Amino acid sequence: MNRITTALLAALEALIVVAIGVGIALVPLTVLWGTHYGLGIDWFVFWRAAVDVWLLGNGVDLAVQLPVEVTTALGLAGAEAPFSLTIALLGFAVLAVLLGVRTGRRAASTDYRLTAAGTAVLTYALLAALLTFSAGTAVVTPAPVQGILLPTLVFALGVLIGAWAPGRAAGTVWPGWLARPVTDQLHRIPAEVRSQLAAALRGGTAAVAGILVVAGLAVFVSVLANFATVIGLYETLQADVVGGISLTIGQLAFIPNIVIWAASWFAGPGIALGTGSSITPLGTSVAAVPGLPLFGVLPQGTLDFGFLGLLVPVLIGFIVAVLVRQGLDKRANSPHGTTRMLLTGGLMGLVAGILLGLLAWWSAGAMGPGRLVDVGPNPLLVGALTVVEVGIAAALGMLVGGRRARSTDTRTEEVSTKR
Repeated sequence: MNRITTALLAALEALIVVAIGVGIALVPLTVLWGTHYGLGIDWFVFWRAAVDVWLLGNGVDLAVQLPVEVTTALGLAGAEAPFSLTIALLGFAVLAVLLGVRTGRRAASTDYRLTAAGTAVLTYALLAALLTFSAGTAVVTPAPVQGILLPTLVFALGVLIGAWAPGRAAGTVWPGWLARPVTDQLHRIPAEVRSQLAAALRGGTAAVAGILVVAGLAVFVSVLANFATVIGLYETLQADVVGGISLTIGQLAFIPNIVIWAASWFAGPGIALGTGSSITPLGTSVAAVPGLPLFGVLPQGTLDFGFLGLLVPVLIGFIVAVLVRQGLDKRANSPHGTTRMLLTGGLMGLVAGILLGLLAWWSAGAMGPGRLVDVGPNPLLVGALTVVEVGIAAALGMLVGGRRARSTDTRTEEVSTKR
């Protein structure tokens, strides 16, 4: 393919990604428009609602001013004043990243890698701008700059990952004029320090991934254990079939948030479901919560052994550090010495704290007026406690892992000598 064809195909792929993201909300809303409302109102009301959901899922803030009759019917304190919706439905962002990875891999397989990747990202930015300016109404108004930048950055992150990963071994993704200066700067760092930093980055990232895996399993078990409660909340809302489907899609998009909240619960700070509320391993104290059936899985009351959840980041940090240390001992130019091992473990904790803190920040926000402006984990507390928990455990794991590796090597040498 020539350069123009490659660019056109990349632009088409970006269009498809946007269409999928918006269509997830638009399709059930359009069905609702035809079945429940009998095509009696303007379809663009549902179009704007779908775009607003997509923008919110990519982290864009929505300014809301509800009509007087709506605030009277809802009876929510503070609903009569303008408020913001800032909590992202992260399922949309996760989908955009995954589809962006696919786009990046396609771009890396062509002869015009930068052209394909750049065209896809620019097309996505243009479409995000058009959608943002088409969604504004007197009731809901997306932040225009965020509406252009944030969805584009989410997609660009996926494209970057997809374009980098397949070419890592082949070394063909980035052009020489871009890769060479970076490589030269990296080679100026001593090999032992490079190995130490790479180990800290791998270990911290793996620790966060492990915590999220355990959090996801905990959410799954909690859904099964509280399934009757979730169904009861569905019945309380009295939604019809299409409304129930729309509600379910929205909750599926919210599952990544719940998983990150579970990880924050394991870290210790837990989450808030409104100002003055808290859900932590030491107990739950909440007032009225948003009427999402999925919130029926949240722990209630005081958990007798809830404090054991704090062991999750500690154990994962220790195990990951042991594995990383044993991998380091097999490599040339690996860092040596107790001080360097302790420092590497501490850096793992720092990496883990930064990553989990950023995820906690991304998953939190305002879900409504009044006390609902504070929903989700406190990112600073989550990050700080993760640094301490994972950092201390990883530092110990780096030392223990080294002793195990050396003792294994010693026994191997003794056996070889006897033979």
